[in-house]
Amino acid sequence: MKNSESLKEFKKLNSSQLTEKIDQLRKELFDLRFKQATRQLNETHKFKIIKRQVAQLLTLSKSQNDSQKTSV
Repeated sequence: MKNSESLKEFKKLNSSQLTEKIDQLRKELFDLRFKQATRQLNETHKFKIIKRQVAQLLTLSKSQNDSQKTSV
């Protein structure tokens, strides 16, 4: 599945960029839910894509935090 941003691109981000990207995607997910509730959403497949990206970013963020704790 080719997305606009792949896991390889996410791995290049540092921890602050990861949190910014997570916040941005969560806001986009909120906007999608709002559009769906008002019946303005045509692209329902975006839910799955954004949820997957958020999960990938959260996993990367957790693994980066764990590796920083073990190196200290």
